[in-house]
Amino acid sequence: MGALLGLSRGIDRINSIIGRGMSWMILVAVLVSAGNAVVRKVLNTSSNAWLELQWYLFGAAFLGAAAYTLKENEHIRIDIIYGMWSRRRQHWIDLIGHVLFLMPFVTLMIWYLYPWVMRSYARGEVSNNAGGLVLWPAKMMLLIAFIMLFFQGISEIIKKIAVMRGVIEDPTPFVSAHEAAAVESEMMAREMQAVLEQDTEDGDSRK
Repeated sequence: MGALLGLSRGIDRINSIIGRGMSWMILVAVLVSAGNAVVRKVLNTSSNAWLELQWYLFGAAFLGAAAYTLKENEHIRIDIIYGMWSRRRQHWIDLIGHVLFLMPFVTLMIWYLYPWVMRSYARGEVSNNAGGLVLWPAKMMLLIAFIMLFFQGISEIIKKIAVMRGVIEDPTPFVSAHEAAAVESEMMAREMQAVLEQDTEDGDSRK
């Protein structure tokens, strides 16, 4: 189990570095978009290459962060029933979901994407738009994103098994909506109590 956890930590580290780095793509996309808008208004000229570069960058940010999002347990979840069960049962649900749904889907996508990307690369496929960019890098991003997601899925499966066996602590403890609401209510009550006490002290000082 130690070797598998070492593999999991390595996968997590790589996907964390890539996922955090992808956030800069949003900034670059905004700068490209702003620059393109200024040039179009001031010089009355533009290029499809700049427009396509924007969605290249946005796509890179979205796809590159997919595995990192899974690692951080920030993917969309409908927890109407999930949040009512014990944490151990939730781990079983996650494990079964990863093994039976996530991994087969990701594997199938890699299987079909690889020849599709290779054909695009071999042909030097270019956008049909005038002055557009080459297409194979955008398609390559899809393949790389699913490969990263595949390895992150393996990491999550390893961690789920380790947590359920008591080898490691739960890295992403789940808080149900009910528990979150209770915590928020308690915090608000404390803040209101502090405000009332402060008002009382201010009133006493004025007397």
